Amino acid sequence: MKHTLIISPPGCGKTTLLRDIIRNLSDGNKRLNVRGYRIGVVDERGEIAACHQGVPQLDVGLRTDVLDSCPKTLGIYMLLRSMGPEIIAVDEIGGVDDAKAIQDALKAGVKIIATAHAGTFDEIKVRAGFKEMIENSFLM
Repeated sequence: MKHTLIISPPGCGKTTLLRDIIRNLSDGNKRLNVRGYRIGVVDERGEIAACHQGVPQLDVGLRTDVLDSCPKTLGIYMLLRSMGPEIIAVDEIGGVDDAKAIQDALKAGVKIIATAHAGTFDEIKVRAGFKEMIENSFLM
């Protein structure tokens, strides 16, 4: 499993792709001899799992824990401290605080799957937070 950053402009299906990746990695695939992973999702805006009364309404897999309506930065640290995820998934990384929390998760040995708004990877490379992750070899 590798770290994954999905980038594209708004409205191009990043969140849908993220959800499908989460579900497939969480469930695993016996036919392909792929085990399932423990995944923690920080669903800040409720778009990944669409929880209702704490229950995901969209299929995010059997081994997935969802923190609904939780700020990304706080949620990443909560997952690291209490849930023992192998993978953390977040939607729409935006600022330096998000990037710092992700770097801390990476240092803890957790894989990251995330999305970000951008037209090209070159746009990502100059944004605050991302620039530091790339310079420190956390991305790429």
